[in-house]
Amino acid sequence: MSTVASARPGLWSIRGPMSRNRYVIFAIIGLVVPLVLWWGIAVSGYVEKVFMPSPGAVLARTWLWANEDKLFGDAAISIYRVTAGWLMSVVIALPLGLLIGTFRPVQALLEPLTDFVRYMPAVAFIPLVMLWIGIDEGSKVAIIFIGTFFQMVLMVAEDVRRVPQAQIEAAQTMGATRAEIIKLVLLPSAKPALIDTLRITMGWAWTYLVVAELVAANSGLGYAILKAQRFLQTDKIFAGIILIGLIGLVIDQLFRLVHRKSFPWLYKKS
Repeated sequence: MSTVASARPGLWSIRGPMSRNRYVIFAIIGLVVPLVLWWGIAVSGYVEKVFMPSPGAVLARTWLWANEDKLFGDAAISIYRVTAGWLMSVVIALPLGLLIGTFRPVQALLEPLTDFVRYMPAVAFIPLVMLWIGIDEGSKVAIIFIGTFFQMVLMVAEDVRRVPQAQIEAAQTMGATRAEIIKLVLLPSAKPALIDTLRITMGWAWTYLVVAELVAANSGLGYAILKAQRFLQTDKIFAGIILIGLIGLVIDQLFRLVHRKSFPWLYKKS
């Protein structure tokens, strides 16, 4: 066997292997470098502090927010709104996407309509949501639902359609009914992709938070960011954005952990 053929793929080979330690090192570099660049720009004096506060100023504002201005309450209500809107989407989008991805008549009936609505910006629905639901918590949850539901339906349908036709035909050959094929073939085969879809759409739900909290809110991280903008509190804007990013990162890692624990064979090294 030649040396080239027996050589292990290098670090920069396409989809090459990487140890856990190396992954952590690269991840830390990817987080620290932007922080250092931000700090350098902030202390250079070329940009006014009102436009680019330093990391230290943002940290101080976060501490003040936590101790004097209900940071944890704002975070809790925002987490509730995002989670509630996302869960509503999941409950309806999963079965609907499954039907679209399984039966061509349902696909022809609903997919064009879903494609049409998903291009409409969620912010455009705010007047209708306020008119139909009011200005309480339901309206904020509804905006997040609208922002995630239609995308989720189409992604779930596509996940189901990716199940190889050979698996379906094999089940049919063995006499499986339609219900059995859905339960024992389509859902198990699509589960890894479905969890990834849920993870991605949870990220989208967080991007609609500020839009949702435009609707007569008096609490929440998005509301705090909008309020800080009116008073030119740029350090608080940075703090709110970073906090949303940190919460999202934690949720994303939890989804990844669930994926690894549920489907360990996908992570086995060849």
